[in-house]
Amino acid sequence: MADITEALSAIDAAIADEPATNCRQCGRPRDDSPSADFCSENCQRVWMTRHSAAKQAEDHGIAPNRELPEVAPVQPLDWLGPAPAGTFLKPGGEVLDAVVAFVSRFSAFPNEHCAPTLALWYAHTHVAERLYVTPRLILDSAEPGSGKTRVLEVGQYLVAKPEMTISITPAAIFRMLVDGPMTLLFDEIDAVFNPKTGGNNEDLRALLNAGYKRTATVTRCVGDAKSMNVTRFPVYAPVALAGIAGGMPDTITTRAITIHMRKRRYDEVVEEFIEQDVEREATPIRADLGAWTARVADEIAGARPERPEGVRDRAAEIWRPLLAIADAAGGHWPEIARKACRHFVVEAGSRPASLGVRLLADMRDIFTARGTDRMVTAELIRELHDVEDGPWTDLQGKPLDSRRLAKELERYLVRPKDIKVNGKALKGYRVDGDGGLTDAWSRYLPPLETAATSATNATEQANAPSDAAPPPRPSATGAAQSVALGRGAKTPAATSLNSAVAEVAAVADETPGNPEEAR
Repeated sequence: MADITEALSAIDAAIADEPATNCRQCGRPRDDSPSADFCSENCQRVWMTRHSAAKQAEDHGIAPNRELPEVAPVQPLDWLGPAPAGTFLKPGGEVLDAVVAFVSRFSAFPNEHCAPTLALWYAHTHVAERLYVTPRLILDSAEPGSGKTRVLEVGQYLVAKPEMTISITPAAIFRMLVDGPMTLLFDEIDAVFNPKTGGNNEDLRALLNAGYKRTATVTRCVGDAKSMNVTRFPVYAPVALAGIAGGMPDTITTRAITIHMRKRRYDEVVEEFIEQDVEREATPIRADLGAWTARVADEIAGARPERPEGVRDRAAEIWRPLLAIADAAGGHWPEIARKACRHFVVEAGSRPASLGVRLLADMRDIFTARGTDRMVTAELIRELHDVEDGPWTDLQGKPLDSRRLAKELERYLVRPKDIKVNGKALKGYRVDGDGGLTDAWSRYLPPLETAATSATNATEQANAPSDAAPPPRPSATGAAQSVALGRGAKTPAATSLNSAVAEVAAVADETPGNPEEAR
């Protein structure tokens, strides 16, 4: 009977309503705790966490998914204390990789350098106020429907403070920029600068030119006649321009990174652009881009990045912030950025920027191929007419002549000189000496590896005596027609200088010309 009594007493004690004396988690006295079982809220949470049923992992505990970004837990773990600073911040390389992957979903770019360049340009808009220069971005194409507008449509959800427009006045722009830089995205810009439209867009061109530097301002008089004040409006802002190729002013293209878009091949597939979905999916990417660039803004602003060989002057200036961003991102981005820089500046950007520079380049090719250091004007013009892809047979409806040639070269301080041919003085151009071509070539054209060797060989050929018999005298009528029409076979490079100019001398003997040119 005593055993039964003791058992009942133990059962009563176990199921009694009296609270436990000590904390169930730590065993310490509860003291004045309002809880019947725990001394503190922290102990209660720890005990509940340990005794709650563990949820089954989605992957059944096989392995963590490393492709998913690290995010904060849905249920806050404030009982663990504040999270360390930067726990859930992504590194720069990962942020830029996400931008490249995102923009590549909706556009088929012509090469592998375009998407990384766009990612760097989008990133620089978030720290534009800390930079001294913001490069212009030009998206052009030979034909409509090549994806220029799509790049702007996607980009507006990744850049800082986007303002997308197809028509805006300079007055509206500099008033919008009073509160700081915003990213201006211009579509169909070729219609704005097309001379056939007859509009006066010189103010807009000047604004876009000057606004790539932080110190640029526009001065305007503000107020009525009685209280007129001079106000300086800042015009510094990142700008992207999209339009058909050929209509962009050269003063803007020299301040820009130009991506030449092309129509998609039939085997190239991109995702459908649905604005609501793109905006929703781009929001966290833009937030990561803004957060990361804010952390490294000081590093980017003070950086002096190393640039690829051949990138100098204004090209180096506009690429400096993008290379600095790539260096701050680390990983493979410094190498990717410099490959893109070299592509757009040295390779894709190697085409002459003006008619005069194209003329100098073609003349250097002709002198090099001829192996000579001087040519008479008539022979040089004939060679220029024979350049297959050159514009020299149709300059505003007229072929290049001696007067137009002299006028174009005068800007570069290159002038025609007298060249002795069979005892006669004919006008022509020399490589060396006062008014020669060497100085202009060295300043306006990229270095030519064989230029020094060719010049040396040309001088030796010019000074060396010719033992070969003189060539047969050409027909005056046929030679004159060849010079006038810009046709005829080119003289081989191995032909000596004396034989090269003899044909022109024969033409000069039998063809009446301007007495000024024969002097």
